[in-house]
Amino acid sequence: MASPVHDPGPALDQDGVRLTVDDAVATVTLTNPAKRNAQSPALWRALAEAGRLLPGSVRAVVLRAEGKSFSAGLDRQAFTPEGFDGEPSFIDLARGGDAELDATIAEYQEAFTWWRRSDLVSVAAVQGHAIGAGFQLALACDLRVVADDVQFAMRETSLGLVPDLTGTHPLVSLVGYARALEICATGRFVAAEEAVSTGLANLAVPADQLDPAVHDLVSAILAAPRDAVVETKALLQGAQTRDYEAQRTAERAAQGRRLRDLAGLGE
Repeated sequence: MASPVHDPGPALDQDGVRLTVDDAVATVTLTNPAKRNAQSPALWRALAEAGRLLPGSVRAVVLRAEGKSFSAGLDRQAFTPEGFDGEPSFIDLARGGDAELDATIAEYQEAFTWWRRSDLVSVAAVQGHAIGAGFQLALACDLRVVADDVQFAMRETSLGLVPDLTGTHPLVSLVGYARALEICATGRFVAAEEAVSTGLANLAVPADQLDPAVHDLVSAILAAPRDAVVETKALLQGAQTRDYEAQRTAERAAQGRRLRDLAGLGE
């Protein structure tokens, strides 16, 4: 009789975030569908902790959400005078000094920064509403597969704020300055067809096919040798800041490392 398989359970399950790891694939799930996965500082700390907990075996990270909405954005409780229990309210933050405010926002941003690490490929599976902070969380990932009911919107400007959770850089990189400005300034919805045509999303599928489509994409990524994917990702990320000649040089250096490794001559 075969021994039962030991299920270690989630590596993290707190504040609306669950992390599970299955060999080379980690899955980060937003787990508060009753509130449409609204975000809070506690959730952001849990997301940052999920990044720190990833074992070295992980090559791909899937970001998904339970319920009909990926994330409705910042929990509106943040705008109340009392804010969240044990957290400074936005009003309290506004009354603080510039250095304190900057440090607090930088801490919040840590939840959004690790998804583009060069040793990982991150894929967001997005259904329903992805508003404000939810939009920015999807933008934090390398790739986005969306359900055909997806509704992206950047509503911060409509609230008198700016998008400050790292979303502006990838948004401009994906759709260009003019469209990014229009999306942010109007706060309008971007649906699946436009998301794919403008580069916001890699693929749109019916909602009931979202998980299988993400699984197929991740499997295809894992089929390539890890070091080649890592080097290629670093090359493509650097292409945004290098000129043509510098990119040619970077390609030669990266290929030299790959060839030496394949020949068993690497350091």
